[in-house]
Amino acid sequence: MTTSAHDALIQLMLVAASSDSAVTERELLRIQGLIERLPVFHGFDKSRLPEVANSCAELLHGEDGLDRVIDNALAALPRKLEDTAYALAVEVTAVDLRLEQEELRYLEMLRDKLSLDRLTTAAIEVAARARHRQMPS
Repeated sequence: MTTSAHDALIQLMLVAASSDSAVTERELLRIQGLIERLPVFHGFDKSRLPEVANSCAELLHGEDGLDRVIDNALAALPRKLEDTAYALAVEVTAVDLRLEQEELRYLEMLRDKLSLDRLTTAAIEVAARARHRQMPS
């Protein structure tokens, strides 16, 4: 089965959520919310989400799973959606308000495979931190 651009974006978000080995409810809710709210997901059949998630899990558990998921996803994405893909991955990892080492490593791997300059990725990361910041207590 050919990976669609929608599937690719969702798979990259799912890997971001699972990169620290603990997918939280907040991460899953964020993924669902992004799919429902963002224009890039217009036309995606939400009933396919379990199918996309299962396909991603199968790839991850295969040989060179993480690299295969990322490579397949990026091959399915138009170049103009690479910044969107990175922004979505950052958004999912930032929802817990702290990044584990594994999440940072995943973002680094994704960054290395994208055609984005360092200034763009830094801006995406700063914007995500700003969106998730809480009032000081």
